[in-house]
Amino acid sequence: MREIVLDTETTGFDPETGDRIVEIGAVELWNHLPTGRTYHVYINPERPMPQAAFEVHGLGDEFLKDKPVFAEIAAGFVEFAGDDAKLVIHNAAFDMKFLNWELQRAGFPAMPWSRAVDTLEIARMQFPGAQNSLDALCRRFRVDNSNRTLHGALLDSELLAEVYLALRGGRQPGLVLETAGMGAGGTGPGGTALPRPPRPRPLPPRLTEAEAAAHAAFVAKLGDKAVWLRYSAAENA
Repeated sequence: MREIVLDTETTGFDPETGDRIVEIGAVELWNHLPTGRTYHVYINPERPMPQAAFEVHGLGDEFLKDKPVFAEIAAGFVEFAGDDAKLVIHNAAFDMKFLNWELQRAGFPAMPWSRAVDTLEIARMQFPGAQNSLDALCRRFRVDNSNRTLHGALLDSELLAEVYLALRGGRQPGLVLETAGMGAGGTGPGGTALPRPPRPRPLPPRLTEAEAAAHAAFVAKLGDKAVWLRYSAAENA
């Protein structure tokens, strides 16, 4: 299962009042594990950067003026996001609103809300009443966010990926224990099934003598053609 953990940085809070995306960062997960593939781009918002946003993101007009506009990066972003990968976002309503506004403005279809996985909602369900900002979750799960002096989309998506995996219970979901050379579920490279090694010593029988006698008496009542007798004879051959 492919998932995209992503974050956006913007000039403000509402695209309908003229605010724009200035940065997108994303991290690819496969079966809840990072693949090493990332996506990162700075975007010219085609408007002045407000001072309040500059103080949060550290991205000013001079830095952004020679960056591509959203229409120029839209196709590459859509290709990386894919058609059906889940989009893991902290406070998904905010980022999805901006992304879909920008995509539709550039002539691309909106991404359906059903693709979004909101880590803020997950955190609120797991830790009701607690602080559930990205920084607070990093502290809770001991994710090192010491480099987060400013909000940056790629760094935040990398931190969120670690937080998301922790919210799910760790990097190896369930209780699947892997052995050397075997994938989860007892498979090797390419998904081929690998045989389990035999036990060094057979497990001791749990059947008591009384239970064995009662079973033998029951089978004796079934007659000579009982299926059970056929398999017992095969085992003793």
